[in-house]
Amino acid sequence: MVGADLDVGGRLKAIRKQHGLSQRELAKRVGVTNSTISMIEKNSVSPSISSLKKVLGGIPLSLVDFFSMDLAPDNQQKAVYRSNELLDLGIDGIQMLLVGKGRSERAMAFLIETMAPGTDTGSEMLNHEGEEAGVVIEGRLELTVGIEVSILEVGDCYYFDSTLPHRFNNPFDKPLRLVSCTTPANF
Repeated sequence: MVGADLDVGGRLKAIRKQHGLSQRELAKRVGVTNSTISMIEKNSVSPSISSLKKVLGGIPLSLVDFFSMDLAPDNQQKAVYRSNELLDLGIDGIQMLLVGKGRSERAMAFLIETMAPGTDTGSEMLNHEGEEAGVVIEGRLELTVGIEVSILEVGDCYYFDSTLPHRFNNPFDKPLRLVSCTTPANF
């Protein structure tokens, strides 16, 4: 489920129109049907993170830009961000709180993530330029990188090249919390 009051479908429609794309053109660019784009825009379906990334790739636009592009950048670069100032980039039972909302020209995406039991980043493996690192602070994580599947416990960490196909999964019965960082920031 997408964070708080965020309308993923309405946001996608507005951004698609800003870029002068029809539903048909966007669907063609990403290899999905027109009805898939239509259902997302009407909020009839809630896309997985990997599916939303795929659709945004046709614009092209990163997840961070998708969720924060209409925010006015801070006039002064802040050093401290209170818990109520974090931007929720989450979707479908995954909360992804971005530290540094409105910060221009970020080099990394620093996130506090929570995955509800039984959630994952989607059936399609993620891969993009850059690196990812993180530490499990609560629960357990099933992490797939390439063909290797690992179970990480509290205190366990990961660091990998993001061009390798990867997937995050919480098949367990307790919530998973982790702190992570991705470069570049436009994951």
